[in-house]
Amino acid sequence: MSISEFCVRDVVYGSRDMRIVDVAALMRHRHVGDVVVIDQVGDKRVPVGVVTDRDIVVEVVAAGLDPKVIKLGDLVLGTLTTIEESASYSETVRRLAIKGVRRMPVVDATGGLVGIITLDDILHQLAAPLAALSELAGRGRRFEAVSQT
Repeated sequence: MSISEFCVRDVVYGSRDMRIVDVAALMRHRHVGDVVVIDQVGDKRVPVGVVTDRDIVVEVVAAGLDPKVIKLGDLVLGTLTTIEESASYSETVRRLAIKGVRRMPVVDATGGLVGIITLDDILHQLAAPLAALSELAGRGRRFEAVSQT
């Protein structure tokens, strides 16, 4: 199974020149806690960073900076970790863990943005199978009790 089956394709994104006040309004309107920062390269949106609501609070609001002046690109620091849409589910989990990130843009073979996968998405996908596995021990004991009577 490739990660493209699980990623969220309706990605909230913004360009580096968006004002933080506008990014915050977009996040509020779309009910999300992060925005993928993109560069438009021809007809392709190339992810260059991820900015979270926490980044805005810590780096802009708490620092006393003006969110009407600071741009989204000003908060992009370091190298972005992405995952190709053809990567397996297990490879994606491994990369999240190794890189210590909670969210990764999902890209096509040319680096264009196709989706995003988050720790919350992964946990949601793991919860149902883990719950089913946890019921095995109880079912085995019930079966044994019924078969011995």
